[in-house]
Parts: sequence; C-alpha cells; structure tokens
Amino acid sequence: MNNFYEQVGGEKFFADLTSQFYAVVATDPILRPMYPETDMKGAAIRLQWFLEQYWGGPSTYQENRGHPRLRMRHAEFSIDTKARDAWLNAMRTAVAGVEITEDLKQELWSYLEMAAHSMVNQPD
Repeated sequence: MNNFYEQVGGEKFFADLTSQFYAVVATDPILRPMYPETDMKGAAIRLQWFLEQYWGGPSTYQENRGHPRLRMRHAEFSIDTKARDAWLNAMRTAVAGVEITEDLKQELWSYLEMAAHSMVNQPD
C-alpha cells in the first residue's frame, strides 16, 4: 500500500497545501510579522520539504537543513496560544482547500494540531 505522501499525490499536493497556507499567513496580523519579507518563499519551501519528508516523501528537508528539531527552530519566535490558534486557522483553511479523502484529511489534521500545540513556548 502507498504511504501518505503517495496517497495524497506527492509533491503537487504539498506544494498546493503550503501555497494555500501562506496565502492566509500573508494577511494574518499575528503570523505575518513573524516572517521576514525576504523569506516568505523560503519559509514556504522549507515547510513543504518538511511535510513531504514527514509524510514519507523525499528527504530534501534533511539534506538541506539537517534534522527538523522543530521546537529548537521555532524557539526564536514568541508562540503563545493566540499565535498557535492563528497558525491552526491558516492551516485549517489550507487543508479545507485541498482535495483528498476525509480520512486522509483527518490524519493530516491530527498531526498538524499536535505539532501546533507542541510549538507553544510562551505563557498567555
């Protein structure tokens, strides 16, 4: 049986998901200031690489960035529950905008929620 990456359509799916996510980030008053203007495309490609690798695709992220170490990489950002919720809202919009089966959406969403909750590093 194909892994998640293959089931959802591989690179094309993850490129679409991250594109939709960053379209929301670009106008979000909480998230937008966290991204330098000159690095929006870089952030998008890093997220795409990470998600592709996590879900069974190529190891491009590791080859270019090393081990993900998500909490360490996000430590410089002040992430409270409002930032987490803004991120989840942007990702919810992106997930709603992609066409995959509901069971795959639920599997993806469960991971994204867990990951977002684990990134909180500031009290409210």
